Formats: sequence, C-alpha cells, structure tokens
Amino acid sequence: MKYEIKGGNLPVVICEVEENEKMICENGAMCWMSPNMKMETSSNGGVGKMFGRMMSGEKMFQNFYTAVGGNGTIAYASSFPGSIQAYEITPGNEMVVQKSGFLASTEGVELSVFFQKKLSAGFFGGEGFIMQKLSGNGIAFVEIDGAIVEYDLEPGQQIVVDTGYLAAMSATCSIEIKSVPGIKNALFGGEGLFNTVVTGPGRVVLQTLPISNVASAIRPFIPSGN
Repeated sequence: MKYEIKGGNLPVVICEVEENEKMICENGAMCWMSPNMKMETSSNGGVGKMFGRMMSGEKMFQNFYTAVGGNGTIAYASSFPGSIQAYEITPGNEMVVQKSGFLASTEGVELSVFFQKKLSAGFFGGEGFIMQKLSGNGIAFVEIDGAIVEYDLEPGQQIVVDTGYLAAMSATCSIEIKSVPGIKNALFGGEGLFNTVVTGPGRVVLQTLPISNVASAIRPFIPSGN
C-alpha cells in the first residue's frame, strides 16, 4: 500500500492498494474510491471487541475495503480541520490515540479500548481520557485536531497537558490525572480542575485545536431552542 496525504489543514489520505489488499476504516470515513474496491461491514473480532470499540468512541462495526481484480484507490478524509498522521504499528510499537482519533488502517492493525493503569484517570479525566489502543502490524492513519506538536520523552521525563490537547502517545508512556493545586487556581484559573501528566519513555503527540474547545467557544453564539 502506498499513500499520499493532501489538502493542507483540510486533509485527505489517498491510498493506492494492491490487488486483494484490504483496508479498515470507521463508518463514514471513506470519501472516494475506484470502482473495484469491494466493501464489507464486519464486527471484526466478535461482541467483546465491538463493545470495546464503542467505549473508545468508535462505531461497533468496521468497514473493510478490498481491491478486486487489480490495484485500487481509496481515500479517507478528516472530519475536522487539522492533520492526518500515519503511524507504523508493530508489536512493541503500539500507539494510544484520542477518542475517535482512528481514521483508517491496513488490515493488520487492531483497534481496542485503552484502559488506564490508574483508575483516577478514567474517573476524573473526563471523556477525553477514554482512549484507543492501536496494536498489531501495519500502517494506521490518525486524525489530529489543528496543528501537531510532538515530544520524545526520556524514561521518567514528564509533560503536563491540559484536557483535550493530548492526541496520541506511545503505549510505553503512562498517564496520571492530577488536580490543579490551590482552590483559587482551580475555581478561577479557567484551566479546569485537572491536568494530565504524561510520563515517558515514548512519543507524545499534542494537538493545538481540540474539537471540544471549538465547541465550547461557539456554544454561546448558538441560539437556544424555545
């Protein structure tokens, strides 16, 4: 499979697949394709994995596209202005991505819910801390909201991230949710009650325009129903 990412801040990834090669995507991600791409909707792993995907923000079913009778073309577009990043997934090189961050992948990549090692991350982190784990073998395409900033953390090195700005990280990293110190800071600082502390080793992928922040910014301008 060969691919090219186009579109600037409104990105699309165009994949050239070989005959009988399969790709996986979430419902609604495909935007155009050659006529010989055959679609099949599947639970891809049974009931357990279906509910795991649902918990991580994806649809319970996935679409498989196969090039039949020759090479084919298929394109996947981002659902929000930003970027599409390609990551090579291998055993020992798994990635954890934000809820609904998975766009598409080659057949060998497996999508599952990521369980935090510390329960506080799930209880206090909010919806932004229900994350997805990408494992297996293959290339995965991930949606990033806004521009992308990456850091490579050494073992024990940490970075503090506001909720929603963590787009992805290596599975070797760990997450801990910490409350903002001081009652005045928490109540009047405008940064929320909790921050995410990511500890290395591994890559941390940050995004500059979380869709949740955009929704909060435009909500006051949306007329309420009568």
